Amino acid sequence: MATDAVPALDSERPQMGQFSRLTGVFFDPKRTFEDIAGRPTFLIPMLVTIVSAMALIYAFNTHVGWEGYLHRLLDNNARMQQLTAEQRQQAFNLQMRIVPIGSYASAILAPAFIWLILGGIVLGIIKGLLGAPIRFAQVFAVMAYAWLPRVIFSALSIVVMYLKPPDQFDLQNSFASNPGAFMDPDKASKFLYTLASSLDIFNIWVILLMAVGLKAAGGKRLSFGGALFAVVLPWGVFVLIRGALAAAGLSN
Repeated sequence: MATDAVPALDSERPQMGQFSRLTGVFFDPKRTFEDIAGRPTFLIPMLVTIVSAMALIYAFNTHVGWEGYLHRLLDNNARMQQLTAEQRQQAFNLQMRIVPIGSYASAILAPAFIWLILGGIVLGIIKGLLGAPIRFAQVFAVMAYAWLPRVIFSALSIVVMYLKPPDQFDLQNSFASNPGAFMDPDKASKFLYTLASSLDIFNIWVILLMAVGLKAAGGKRLSFGGALFAVVLPWGVFVLIRGALAAAGLSN
């Protein structure tokens, strides 16, 4: 029954406001996600995520700039090395026209796109494989709130950006929050570097919060281990595919 999907909320416990939810994700995730599962909403955390991502992109655009960053990416791309100097310059010029604007569009659209795709996969795993009753609205809301550690990541990245010389800031690895930060991306295996960079503290934090939220939405029919499996499986497949594409020179 659908009522099994949402744990019964304590009738004496007041409903949480939006600010309480935003802070509760960090300080009392179990109670917060139980409230979110009972009343799934996503607009406020989505707006907070978008604003923080746009702030990071704006700071990068104005303080660092894309020229040196794109040169490094293109110069270390195996497929680009097969082109003539003129073709490489044309590709660079095209990227310089697209990326600064496209980065803002990505900051706005990427979160919802990721939550939709991942949410659909997770919903299929939980309902199809694990047999727990859960609704897509709950899954989407859980992901929106579980994504909030990325706001802290953006804030810390901006701080590091202004502390470092602009030519030493790496947008892909803003600071040492994953093993990839201690590897030389120009010399290390692209596959291993991608995997190491994916094992980021903030990625793990988001995954654990998603599992807590999905467990709250699934109620007694879904264990924390099952919820964690439903998130880690598609994430792990994505990381492996991304690493393989990087090794083949098809992505950076």
